Formats: sequence, structure tokens, C-alpha cells
Amino acid sequence: MTIQDKPTGVALWRHVADGIERGIADGRYGAGEKLPGETELADIYRVNRHTVRRALATLAERGMVRAERGSGTYVESPKLAYPLRSRTRFSEIAGAGGREPQAQLIGAWDDVATRDLARQLSLKAGAPLIRIEALRLADKTPICVGTNWLSAERLPDFGKVYERVRSMTKALAHYGIKDYRRASTRVTAGIIDATDATRLGVALGRPILIVDSIDVDADGTPLSATHSRFVAERVEFVVDSGSL
Repeated sequence: MTIQDKPTGVALWRHVADGIERGIADGRYGAGEKLPGETELADIYRVNRHTVRRALATLAERGMVRAERGSGTYVESPKLAYPLRSRTRFSEIAGAGGREPQAQLIGAWDDVATRDLARQLSLKAGAPLIRIEALRLADKTPICVGTNWLSAERLPDFGKVYERVRSMTKALAHYGIKDYRRASTRVTAGIIDATDATRLGVALGRPILIVDSIDVDADGTPLSATHSRFVAERVEFVVDSGSL
């Protein structure tokens, strides 16, 4: 398609955006696939690179593509259906949606329980904690960044174990905790900060969905408090009322 194909009265950037969107719809550009570079797109549509950038920015705002700094622009995968239920496991949820799950450890640090964390974890304020930060992806697309706090006394060296297995379920199994369940979930909306924007590959100021939750063991004793930040355009929460 060239600029001569442009309908009368349509802005050039919208013409380019519509053309790319049609390419995504008809399968020319598949989910997760890298789009042609700005120069190539400018040649295809016979426009300047500024026009291409505006078209790509519009598609990114609509959640259809994502720009990865230093790499290029990629077609976004469909939103990941994410059930909110008593047994929530990212790897199982991604796998059930036909997506390949992946966890990347950002870091593990010693921490201490604030009053709020102590209340959530049934500990004393100031109790030693382990704080885990991890990035979770589906088909290499970043979905969320999660921060977990766990008791350092109950789970010594948990950070090292998690770094080895890259799975909360497997790490807890190392300590003989074979299963756990979600005791509470709270969902709010927010705006991404600079640190998480870089981690998740989205523009600063984009909307996020924040999930604060508590997981407990079979006896109902709190195991972890979690603060997760999801890219709003990449996930849709499904309330599974039958298992809550």
C-alpha cells in the first residue's frame, strides 16, 4: 500500500496506523512478531519517519503494539485472561491460555516488617523478612512485576532457593509446603512509575492494575504478602466466584 491509496481527508499517520492494523488483523504481522523498522515503514507508505512514529504511538496506546528500547516495535499478544481465585499460579494461568510462562528474578533482599506487613503476615513489627522482586512474562511479553514478602525465620535463604527454581510454588515446596491458597485479593488502578515502566517495556504514565494479596498455607497461616503491578493493556482479570 502506498500513499496514493490513502482515502481523501484521512491524516497520513492514521492511514499508516490503519494499514499496520490491517496487517495485524490479516496475519501479515503475527503476535509477538517484530514490525518493519521506521525507515522501512516510511518507504512502504511513502511518508516521513515522524508520521510513522505517530502511527506506532497510537497503536501502542491502543495496546496493539509495544516498543522495546533498542530493539524495535512488536505486535502485542492478545490479553491474557487472568482468573482471580483461591489458587492463583501464574505459570498455570499462562499455560492454560496457550502462552509460555517465564519468571525473571529482579532481586532478593533482607527486609523488616512494617506495621502493615506484620499485620498481614501475623508477625511482630520489625520481624525479619525476605523481599522478592520478579518479572513475569507470557510468550516473552512482560505481564507484571511482583513483590513478595515472606518470613525470613520460617523460610531461611528463600531468596537463594527462588533464584534457583524461579517459581514460588517450587520454592515453597523446598520447605515442605506442598500447597497454598489465596486468602485475600484487592485490585486497584494506578499509573506506572519509571522503574516498572522500564521493566515492563511500556511508556511512563501508562495505566496499571495493582493486585495486593495474601497467601496462606493449609493451616491458614500467612505465607506471603504480594504487591503485583500488571500492564492494564495486557491482561484481563476474570473473577472465578466459584472458587473464592
